Amino acid sequence: MVTTTDNKGNRALTGGMLKRQMSQHQGITNYIDVKSVQEDSTKVEQLGGKVIFPKDAVPGMGYFAICMDTENNGFAIWEVDDTAK
Repeated sequence: MVTTTDNKGNRALTGGMLKRQMSQHQGITNYIDVKSVQEDSTKVEQLGGKVIFPKDAVPGMGYFAICMDTENNGFAIWEVDDTAK
């Protein structure tokens, strides 16, 4: 996990850094914080995008889904939930 702080010492951006899971051509996945992965997955599809990896839990942290926009750019949506299992 990577956690940053602002210039006042308050927690700011967080994330993770992992070794590549696929070929050397694997790009960066940007995560967008949302209130509900389920609701926003539906919105992605309604707006012409695709959910390529549906809602999944990261136990004790939250839920995520991996998506593609209408131009085939990958991104993820993230819902914080300390009770995720």
